Amino acid sequence: MSLTIDSLGALLVVLLVSWLWLNTLRARELALAQARRACQRADVQLLDQAVALRGMALVWTPRGVRLRRRYRFEFSSDGVERRTGQLALLGLRLESLWLEPDDTNPDGGPDDGAARGRFEP
Repeated sequence: MSLTIDSLGALLVVLLVSWLWLNTLRARELALAQARRACQRADVQLLDQAVALRGMALVWTPRGVRLRRRYRFEFSSDGVERRTGQLALLGLRLESLWLEPDDTNPDGGPDDGAARGRFEP
């Protein structure tokens, strides 16, 4: 059996797609773990126990080309009202994390600032 350029190219494409798929699954697991951790720190509940991929882009860094993935998730402080969180992974490292502030609690209290703004890794 001899490998032709066409079959070698097809094999390379299959391997590249397989690697991307497995890497994306790993990144999703890491994103979900980061979302859970952020919700625990902010004393809110992660809803649906899921993150949704919102976008991917190639980014040049000092360490070379990396894949940036943006994820979205929902959380609640009272179990009823849904708020949005977002996070970005650069490669497999957390780049940024944001939780939507609670605008319904202007007088302060347990939620005052607990789930606001950006958390750095």
